[in-house]
Amino acid sequence: MTIKEKAAAMKLDSTLMASKSAEVRNGALEKVAKALVAHQEEVFKANEQDLQEAEKNNIPDAVVKRLKFTAQKLADVTRGIENLIALPDKVYETQLVRELDEGLTLVRESCPIGVIGVIFEARPDALVQIASLCIKSGNCAILKGGSETKHTNKVLFSLIYQACIAGGLPENCLFQAEQRDEISELLSCHESVVQYIMDNTKIPVMGHADGICHIYVDKDFDIKKAVPVIIDAKTQYTAACNAVETLLVHKDAVDRLMPELTEAFRANKIELRATKDIIEKYEGIPATEEDFATEYLDFIISAKTVETIDEAILHINKYGSHHTDCIITEDKQTAEHFMKMVDSAGVYQNCSTRFADGFRYGFGAEVGISTGKIHARGPVGLEGLLTYKYKLYGNGQTVGDYATGKKEFHFKDIS
Repeated sequence: MTIKEKAAAMKLDSTLMASKSAEVRNGALEKVAKALVAHQEEVFKANEQDLQEAEKNNIPDAVVKRLKFTAQKLADVTRGIENLIALPDKVYETQLVRELDEGLTLVRESCPIGVIGVIFEARPDALVQIASLCIKSGNCAILKGGSETKHTNKVLFSLIYQACIAGGLPENCLFQAEQRDEISELLSCHESVVQYIMDNTKIPVMGHADGICHIYVDKDFDIKKAVPVIIDAKTQYTAACNAVETLLVHKDAVDRLMPELTEAFRANKIELRATKDIIEKYEGIPATEEDFATEYLDFIISAKTVETIDEAILHINKYGSHHTDCIITEDKQTAEHFMKMVDSAGVYQNCSTRFADGFRYGFGAEVGISTGKIHARGPVGLEGLLTYKYKLYGNGQTVGDYATGKKEFHFKDIS
């Protein structure tokens, strides 16, 4: 498996990592601390090998000092892990609750960044500290240490990784990049001008390269909410990055949704590109794999039937642009599962994706929508490894009603 393939697998597992409770993450950290102590002789032996090679290679004394992993340093990192476990959990903290209008509530909630790539100096204790912070904050991590500590880092990583798996964390929670060219390979490709700029400048960049937004219609949906929301999300302004491009429909919802929705598509001159099971019964043309990865910015929508909500979530996390995605459902528990597991800047229930806008959130204005997650400055601790997402809870609202003056926002913060 190449590092790009590994990174893709980690991205998919990052939602599983984020869903692990504080008890599970802290339990994994406890196992890490115990494993380091239990296998300290293996660590010290590997470190001695690194020190011998450093002497042969005439590594400066200042660097050699950082290379040493002594009993005192082991005690320091295990104490650091214990302190980290004792810290209050910051994952999924509610940061803001705002009623935009009656029955339309916006919630901002902290969440892990996802997959963090960390390149760090030749210091074995740094690997333990960084890995531990990523575990505590619910993030997957790609770790690349200096070649001078390759033997020590290999043993440390193996102990940490095995403890994490034993502690119930997902298979792709951590990865150790051991070759310099692996990092170059990971950063080598670009798919658009925006993406190229993001990948090839030292200037901090916030932005997004595309807007492939989804609406998932669950089996427990209200047809009176679903059709207007889907039509508004597609037609209110088709060229917007928050317009819906893909519709995912639970297999048990297809025959209740599609007759009325097909009529609405026809009335609004929307072209439907769908999977075989949908177009056999309803109007449309066959969808290709490319359709599900396309931002149309036009009166076109792709559609697919899914067996379960988790299949829908997997599709969104694979094909989406992490912009804005919505679930249509009357089941609160199902909605919360969707909102937690979909890795997007905005996750909605029962309302149009077109609400993803700074003005409509009551921020006054915006410079753009960022689907990136890098934001921290200064020393990056636990909170620096978290970002946030917006949850919007609706009851069938459409942007069109606000654009025409039929309804008005009142922006009421709730403590």
